Amino acid sequence: MNASDDDLETWRSTDNNKVVICEKLIEIFSRQHRILEIGSGTGQHAVWFARHMPHLIWQTSDRHQNLEFIRQRLAVEGSDNIAQPLELDVTTNLWPDPVYDGVFAANCIHIMAWNMVVSMFDGIGQKLGKDGRVVLYGPFKYAGEFTTPSNEQFDKWLKDQNHESGIRDFEAVDGLAQDIGLRLIADHSMPANNQLIVWG
Repeated sequence: MNASDDDLETWRSTDNNKVVICEKLIEIFSRQHRILEIGSGTGQHAVWFARHMPHLIWQTSDRHQNLEFIRQRLAVEGSDNIAQPLELDVTTNLWPDPVYDGVFAANCIHIMAWNMVVSMFDGIGQKLGKDGRVVLYGPFKYAGEFTTPSNEQFDKWLKDQNHESGIRDFEAVDGLAQDIGLRLIADHSMPANNQLIVWG
């Protein structure tokens, strides 16, 4: 696969999974009002979710180099309840000013280095309001074990690209959530060997 094929495969995966993720989020965020999406990437999820949850303000964010792409997508496909993307690097203290009652991130923490995951939860702890919900989507290990052989292969591929990346242990991530006062609400098995994990 060349680089353009990688990009196309990522787009297809995101597009295929958005419907089933959204079905769960409609329930999870039924009482929420302002959601911060960390690592909005292509903006595909944001456009779809905001359209199907009009009661929410959906705040996109990403690193500086991805913001213009998100802006262009929102100009064509966006809705009134999607906020323009904010620059957010989870390793800095420059998090957005508003308090959010929901945080969502898809396919982020296995790409981040572990210290970035720790910083992300520290930032969430500062910006999550009362009765807030944190939702992560992606693959996880449990008790150090991969859920499928394909996830084990994916983990190897990730580490070949960057030795600091890799599928994370649920217990370690749950520990970070507990450190900022969250408790596990749900762990949903999703298509393509992924999980949708909810803390509150």
